[in-house]
Amino acid sequence: MYNDVIMAGFGGQGIMLIGNLLAYAAILEDKNVTFLPSYGVEMRGGTANCSVVIDERVIGSPIVGRPMSLIIMNRPSLLKFEPRMKSGGVVILNKTLVAPEVSERDDIDLLALDLNAISEEAAGNARLANMVALGAYVQKSGVVAVDSVSAALKDALNPKYHKMISANKKAIEAGAAAAS
Repeated sequence: MYNDVIMAGFGGQGIMLIGNLLAYAAILEDKNVTFLPSYGVEMRGGTANCSVVIDERVIGSPIVGRPMSLIIMNRPSLLKFEPRMKSGGVVILNKTLVAPEVSERDDIDLLALDLNAISEEAAGNARLANMVALGAYVQKSGVVAVDSVSAALKDALNPKYHKMISANKKAIEAGAAAAS
């Protein structure tokens, strides 16, 4: 089953980490995957996005022109990527930073969540909003199992952050619960 997603936000919001984590989860499920990061000129505070393509068949290109899904963490990213999105696609929107009314599409499945509040409540850390978003996306799309994402944390996280695996799992599970 082919699936693609563009994840986008400000640098420092963990966009590349969740893209990489999704790719590792797909590998754990023996699926083919591509991960293509893209950074703005600045590091923290600049724009960052990545695309992940997952399929059981061989993937011809990592380029995603018209995404099926989006994970959007800030307003500039919504304005940039939403117009390119396929009709009927899924958008996980960080309503902590973007009012859902900014969306101009009525032909998509928009799930606006207060990602910062959910991550603070579930894991005690608002900086895990990216993990909440990924958990919601995985639950909504079914592209991989939520358990596969949690299992992939040890591969995707730098070993010095392995002490954060438990909190990350809680945030992922809270995102999945919010999308149910």
